[in-house]
Amino acid sequence: MMQLKYLNHYSVQTQNQVTQLIESKGLTAHLLKKYPQSHNVKNDKNLFNYALNIKNEYMKKSNPLSKTVYDGKINVIHNALGTHHFVSRVQGNKLKAKNEIRISLMFKSVPKEFLEMIVVHELAHFKEKEHNKAFYKLCEYMQPTYHQSEFDLRLYLTHMDLQGKLKEWE
Repeated sequence: MMQLKYLNHYSVQTQNQVTQLIESKGLTAHLLKKYPQSHNVKNDKNLFNYALNIKNEYMKKSNPLSKTVYDGKINVIHNALGTHHFVSRVQGNKLKAKNEIRISLMFKSVPKEFLEMIVVHELAHFKEKEHNKAFYKLCEYMQPTYHQSEFDLRLYLTHMDLQGKLKEWE
């Protein structure tokens, strides 16, 4: 069976279905049928506002969001899709805390559901530090299709490994 590094924790049955989709050259068509176009959140200001709107809708009482940016230094293959930082600085006799989200540059050209999934994931870390049941419950609360979006994103990462980016989303 083909090695599917982004899907290796899924069932053998699911991996077999994906392998069949790849071998029949249907992965591109599958992704484009489900997600025909990319989102329009193309700059850091819009990304910050996008993340802030999600945070304000679902996590009003959590600490404020200080910064959200696309980061070209995040390597999807080796590190992560996005990161969250809790930065504490001393200013005079006060301790100032800032919450920052950095999202891989590759998310400038993906469907809205994928961007939303990454933003929701990083926002959930403001409240739940570990990937536990409460963390995923919060993710599903903010994006009911969270798990499907994550799976489809993993399909897209597999597509990128095998065939590169989808030009239709650029």
